[in-house]
Amino acid sequence: MSDKPLRVMWLLNHGAARKFEIPMLKAMGINEIFLPKSFPQEIGFRSASIDYSEDDNLTIPREELEILNAQNWYKTPTKEAWAIANKHFDICFFICQSLGFMSEVSRSFQGAAIWRAYGQPIDVNYSVVVRAMMHGSQSVQRLGRRLWFGIAYEHLADVEPLYLQRRKVFLPLGLSNCSINDKWMGREKVIFFVCPDIGPSSYYGQIYSEFKRDFGDFPYKVGGAQPIEVDDPNVLGFVTNEEHDRNMRECRLMFYHSREPNHIHYHPYEAIRVGMPLVFMSGGILDRMGGIGLPGRCQTIAEAKEKIRRILNDDADLIRRIRETQTVMLGPMHADRCVDAWRIGMDKVISDLALIRLEKRPLPIKRKKIAVIVPVEYRGGSLRGAKLVAQAIYSGSRRWEEPVDVVILHLESANSYQNEDFEDISPEIQLRSFSWESMDHPRARRAMRYAGHDGWEPTYNKYLVVNDGIKQLLDCDAWVVVSDRVAAPLLPLKPCLFVVYDYLQRYEGKSTIRDSSFIDAVRLAQKVIVTTEFTRSDVIQYAGVDHELVVKLPMLTTDFSNEKLGVVPRRSDINPYFVWTTNAAQHKNHENSLRALSFYYDSLDGKMDCYVTGVNTKDLLRSEARHLQGSIKLFESSETLHKKVHWLGELPDFEYRTTLGNAAFLWHTAKIDNGTFSAVEAAYLSVPTLSSDYPAMREMDEQFALNLMWMNSGDYKEMGRKLKEMEMTHLSRASTLPNVESLSEQHVDELSAEYWEVIRECL
Repeated sequence: MSDKPLRVMWLLNHGAARKFEIPMLKAMGINEIFLPKSFPQEIGFRSASIDYSEDDNLTIPREELEILNAQNWYKTPTKEAWAIANKHFDICFFICQSLGFMSEVSRSFQGAAIWRAYGQPIDVNYSVVVRAMMHGSQSVQRLGRRLWFGIAYEHLADVEPLYLQRRKVFLPLGLSNCSINDKWMGREKVIFFVCPDIGPSSYYGQIYSEFKRDFGDFPYKVGGAQPIEVDDPNVLGFVTNEEHDRNMRECRLMFYHSREPNHIHYHPYEAIRVGMPLVFMSGGILDRMGGIGLPGRCQTIAEAKEKIRRILNDDADLIRRIRETQTVMLGPMHADRCVDAWRIGMDKVISDLALIRLEKRPLPIKRKKIAVIVPVEYRGGSLRGAKLVAQAIYSGSRRWEEPVDVVILHLESANSYQNEDFEDISPEIQLRSFSWESMDHPRARRAMRYAGHDGWEPTYNKYLVVNDGIKQLLDCDAWVVVSDRVAAPLLPLKPCLFVVYDYLQRYEGKSTIRDSSFIDAVRLAQKVIVTTEFTRSDVIQYAGVDHELVVKLPMLTTDFSNEKLGVVPRRSDINPYFVWTTNAAQHKNHENSLRALSFYYDSLDGKMDCYVTGVNTKDLLRSEARHLQGSIKLFESSETLHKKVHWLGELPDFEYRTTLGNAAFLWHTAKIDNGTFSAVEAAYLSVPTLSSDYPAMREMDEQFALNLMWMNSGDYKEMGRKLKEMEMTHLSRASTLPNVESLSEQHVDELSAEYWEVIRECL
C-alpha cells in the first residue's frame, strides 16, 4: 500500500448493520470510514438512517468530503466524486440497489469492491441478481480480483456458481448489543407479529395474509410501518419508539414466521434481548444460530398454534423454558464471536489489493481500440453520420490526450462502398469489412464463457456477433453501433453503445416484429447517444431505455467550407433553380411535395426549376414501393412536372456541392426525422433553406443558427406558397445565414471531446 491511512467507503445506510460493522472495521485498525448521507426514498430503506459521526475522523480535505456527502451512492455518483474516492479510499462496501450500480463501481472505482450480501429469498440467489443487472457479467469481469462477495452468513455462497464462490469473503453480521435487558412483562395477551409494507409489497402482503389465515383466531398486533393504510385495526402502522418499546414489553409473545434459510430480520433478536417468548418456525437461519431443539421452535403451523395457545393461557412452564433457552441464539451475533472472521476476511481483501496494485506497476500501455459499426448498407446521410462519429472518437480522444485507434466496420459487399466513400475521414481510421453471424442459446452461452463472462446467461433466443475474421471484434475495447438496425441483440462480449438518430416507425405506423429486435438491442446498450431532445424522448418512451443511459450530444457536421473542399464555381449562364434533397423513404413526403410543386408552377407561376438529388432518387419514379405509387402517377400525369423537375440521383460530393452551391435555395420536405445536414451544408455555401417544421429541425436551426424558413409539410398549398416566397426572397435570406467561421465552430473536430467523454466512461 502507501503511507496514507487505509480508508473505507461503507456505502450503505442500514442503521442496525452500521452500528455493528463500523466497530468491526475499527477493530481491524481501519479508523477512516466514509458513510453516505442520503438514501433512496423507497420501502426497502425503512431501516435506513444517516450518520455524520465518522466525518470528523476523515483526514481528507473538507471541500472534497462535501462533494462525497452530496452524492447518491446507490445509483450515479459524479465523475468528480469517483475521482475523489479513488484518490483517498482503498475499499468500498456496496449493495446493488439499482441494476446499474455494479457497472458504475466496476467502471469508476479502482480499489477493492465488497458486494455486501445479507441474504436473498430461497428462490433467488446472487447470480440471478448478476444476470438481471445492467451489464452484470461485464461488471464482474471488469472488477476481476478486485470484486469480493461479502457474505454475512457463512453458507450464503453454497448455492452460488463457482465464479462467486471463488470471490467470497465471510464478514459475519452481528448485533451491536447482545445484552439481555429482560424488560418483558407480557401482561397483554396478544401475539406480536412484525410485518411492514403490507399494502405496497406483494411479498409482505402474502406473509400478512398467511398469518391472518393461520392465527387470525388469536388476539394479535401487527407492528411495522405501513405506507398504505391496512383495513385491520390490529395493524398498528408507524408508532413512536416509546410505543414500540411498550409493545415489546407488554405483548405476551412474538411469532416469527420465516423459514428462509438465507435471510433473517432484526426483530426476533430484539424479542430475545427484551426477554419476550419467541415462537418461531423451523428451517430458517435461527436453526443455524442454535435454534434446533429449542422449545420455541415449531415444525408445523399446528404445533405453533398449540404453543401460542398455551402461552396465551398462562402456561408458566412453557414460557419459562422458552425464555431461558432462546438466548443461545444470540451467541453467534456477539461481536467477540465475529471479530476473528472479520479480521481474516479483511486481511485477505487488503493483502490481495496490495498484490494487485504491485502487479499493476507502470508497463507499456497498449492503445485502446474502438469499433464503429455500420450495421446495414447505409448511403447518404446515414453513412456520413457513422463517419462523423468515428472521426469524433478519433479526434476527441486526442483532445483528451488519451489517443485511441478507431476502426469502421462496414458490411462485406462488393457493391456497397468504394474507397472514395471514406476519403473524408482521417487516414489513420482503419476500415474493416464484416458479416453478421447469429448464435442460439447454447452457442451464445459458450461464447460468453470462453470470453470470461462466467455469470452471463442468455435472455433472448438469438444473438448477433461480428464475423470480421479477427476473433469477433474482440481486439476492440468497445463497440459503437451507428443506428439500431440490427436483427437481434449483440452478444455482449464488449461494452456496446448505440447511436440512435430517430424512431420514424413510431410516427409512420410501421412498427413490426423486426422493430422489437431493434429495441431489444438498444436496451442492452451501456449508453445510447442521441443528437436531439426529440429522439431522446423517443428512446426513453418508445424504446423503454432507462433515461440515465441516454445521452444527448451535439449534432456533428463536416467542415463544408470552401477552404477545405475547394471553391464552388458560380455560374451565371444557367436559369435559377432550387435543390430538393430526398430519398425513397416513406417519411420524405413525396406525394405532398409533388402536389406542392404542381401548385407552385401551375397556380403560382413558379419560375425556378427543381433539381432532385439523393440516394436512389434517379430511379425513384420506377420504384414498386407501395408508398410511392401515388407520387409516380401524379408525376406521370403532369406535363409541367416533366418539364420543370429534374431527377439527378446520387451525385459525387464535388458535383453535389457545385449543384447545391449554385442553387437559389434548398428544399427539405420530410414529415419527421432527425433532421437533414443538407441544411448546414447549404449554409456553408450561402444557400438558404425552406424546411418542414418539426422538432428535430427546430433543434438543428437553434444549434447552427440557420435562420430556416418553415412550412407545414402536411399542407401542399402552403408548401407551394412558401416555394414562391423563397423564389422572391432567397437573396435577402441568404444574407442572414451564419458565416463560415461560426459554422466551423460546430464541426466534428470542435465537438469531438464531448463524444469521447461519454465513450471513455464505458471502457
